[in-house]
Amino acid sequence: MLVCFISVLLVFTPHPVEANPVFARQYDVSCSLCHAAYPRLNRFGEDFVKNNFRMPNWREQVTIDTGDEMLALPKRPPLAFRVQAYSKIRSEDVVDEKGAATLNGQYDIQAPYLIKLLSSAPLSDHMTYYFYAMIAEKGANGEILVEDAWLSYANLLGSGVDFTAGQFQLSDLMFPRETRLTFQDFIAYRMAGITYDRGIQMARDLGPVNLTLGISNGNGIEDNAKLNSAGFGRPDRAFDNNRSKTVYGHLGSSLGDINLGLFASNGKRSSAIDNKILIDGRVLGADVSYNLNDQWFLFGQYLHVTLSDALTAGQNDSWYGGFLGLDYIHNERWVFSFLYNYANANDFSSSNTIYEGIDLNSLTGTTSYYLMRNVKAILEVNYDLLPTDPRNGFGHDTKEHYLLAGIDMAF
Repeated sequence: MLVCFISVLLVFTPHPVEANPVFARQYDVSCSLCHAAYPRLNRFGEDFVKNNFRMPNWREQVTIDTGDEMLALPKRPPLAFRVQAYSKIRSEDVVDEKGAATLNGQYDIQAPYLIKLLSSAPLSDHMTYYFYAMIAEKGANGEILVEDAWLSYANLLGSGVDFTAGQFQLSDLMFPRETRLTFQDFIAYRMAGITYDRGIQMARDLGPVNLTLGISNGNGIEDNAKLNSAGFGRPDRAFDNNRSKTVYGHLGSSLGDINLGLFASNGKRSSAIDNKILIDGRVLGADVSYNLNDQWFLFGQYLHVTLSDALTAGQNDSWYGGFLGLDYIHNERWVFSFLYNYANANDFSSSNTIYEGIDLNSLTGTTSYYLMRNVKAILEVNYDLLPTDPRNGFGHDTKEHYLLAGIDMAF
């Protein structure tokens, strides 16, 4: 049924973008033009994204006048950086993949937490590229990981359909993780397996309704395999590890300042118990958000995830969860954010598997003080409301309280 639904909807929603000073430099404007409080977008910023990441005067502002209408070269290298550094006091232990505690890490200096290189620019009247690469993310020195990396083409052949291909997060159709104001994540997206993937999306607005179609590999963005590995090496690589693809769709509309959406996806994925085993995964979701004068932002997400053959062959098991968030822009210096994360393992409870770790119940409060438009200090506390369950080495063995202080900047 889901495949039939998506087959009808040949459409795509533009990708939300995180704080990227490239655009401020290109158009000689302040970050505050697009951000209510970096990296949270305001209405103008959302319109900028919908306009394929450009302003009407993009040729004059962004590109060199070469006299060649078939060439659009940026006046300066379109590069920016985002840097985060933190100090953290936590209650949970460092654990292995099976949930067994291996190290007590109550006080941690995480500096730098990440260094991110970003780039984006128009390539023609209809085409835009965007990418960012993570350098030393979460302390992984010596590693570079490209996450978002895509090319978009607006109004394909005059059809009103927008086309995008590359790497992106499926969850961006609802709430982009990269523009959240909390350090704490939208955890349900990660557990549901709808974050980064390689795929193709198309889009078209139909009056007040936005309809979305996408197809992706379904195995994330890090896998690649040699072709004909038993013989001489070949230059090509296979990015997908199975014949199946993930199909997904999103239906969105607005009622005044309230945005409503429905999401669905279906595809194969690796089992969390044994990543060599492929299982079927289906995700249904509903999202709602409210923006009051670019000062109050309320948003919520619900997900219901069904996995086939995850525990027993021929059996469907499900879990559900989501989050509720509030951002309050008190003034240009002070911002306050709250995030409630919840998930119920449901059919996976007492399964004696890693899936028991789906259970989640936490409340996060964040205070951000903006030293500059693009530099903020943050203080965040996370309180774990879920009781511990150390019976079998799986699930919620330790509390996940933490207190975090740090700095987040983009330039």
